[in-house]
Amino acid sequence: MQKNTKPPIRHLLQPLLLAAASALALPALAQHNLTVVNFGGANGAAQKKAYFEAYEKATGGKITQVEYNGEQARIKAMVEAKKVTWDVIEVEGPDISRGCDEGLFERMDWAKLGNKADFVPAAVHECGVGTFVWSTVLAYNGDKLKNAPTGWADFWDVKKYPGKRGLRKGARYNLEFALIADGVKTADVYKVLATKDGADRAFKKLTELKPHIQWWEAGALPPQFLVAGDVAMTSAFSGRIDAAQREGQNLQIAWAGGIYDLDYWVMPKGVVNKEAAMKFIALASSPDAQAEYARTISYGPTNTKAMAKIDAKTQALLPTSPANSKDALRFDVAFWADQGEALEKRFTAWAAQ
Repeated sequence: MQKNTKPPIRHLLQPLLLAAASALALPALAQHNLTVVNFGGANGAAQKKAYFEAYEKATGGKITQVEYNGEQARIKAMVEAKKVTWDVIEVEGPDISRGCDEGLFERMDWAKLGNKADFVPAAVHECGVGTFVWSTVLAYNGDKLKNAPTGWADFWDVKKYPGKRGLRKGARYNLEFALIADGVKTADVYKVLATKDGADRAFKKLTELKPHIQWWEAGALPPQFLVAGDVAMTSAFSGRIDAAQREGQNLQIAWAGGIYDLDYWVMPKGVVNKEAAMKFIALASSPDAQAEYARTISYGPTNTKAMAKIDAKTQALLPTSPANSKDALRFDVAFWADQGEALEKRFTAWAAQ
């Protein structure tokens, strides 16, 4: 009798079973795919290395990074149209409170993030979690300024330090810097700025410097200004200066009177992949991931347990280090939420004069 050459039925079914299993797995994998929105640049690159790659490795999902410039209107339009395509968004301090009040963000499930006590107090918010501490500082080119400035009084001293000054176009930060340059102690800045006389004093001080100001809006510009010699000093995001240093530029920071703030992770109201978004935020809030982020860019972690995982050399570059933060000013979100609109209108009129 001739041997049966037909393969067993299980061999015939195996490819079909594998195909069915793959088809079933695809929706599960898709559920892990996320669109994460941030400000790009050196910060975006650091997030990719510390957070995105770790998430993709842990879940098998894919992260699509979208860059924006903090436009809350884009989030609002998406939420109101009920066409939410973003899953996790990085927002600045003033925007999380405003967006939370307007119902643009989901409430944060802190039970999935860990112990609130492990985070710096400012990182704990009902609509988000602080992801890093950043600072706006006085920066200069060490190759061009041999006599290093020590603070904002030197920034305003165009006789001792001739040349243009770079400032971010807007009232925020600049009014605080003006008062510090005029002799107000950092601890008293918002107390003074809250008064009519204090606001007048800040604008008067800004007017002294106005002929020498070169405005910037994008965070990439201050290091470029310094390298090109367009300005003698500039306000800058500390992480941008750190990135330039890593590229071999001799840019330096005078930390005294720097203003620090937090950026936050939020989820837009109506987010489709809420469970996966929470997994990403939890990973990005862990000590290991935040320590890796701080090693990649000099922004301070919000999870206090991350500091033990960061070497002393790296800690010395962070806005949160004792030396760098001893005379720093915490950006007052509540003050700017209350008075910001009026001050920004006044600034716009002043800048146009």
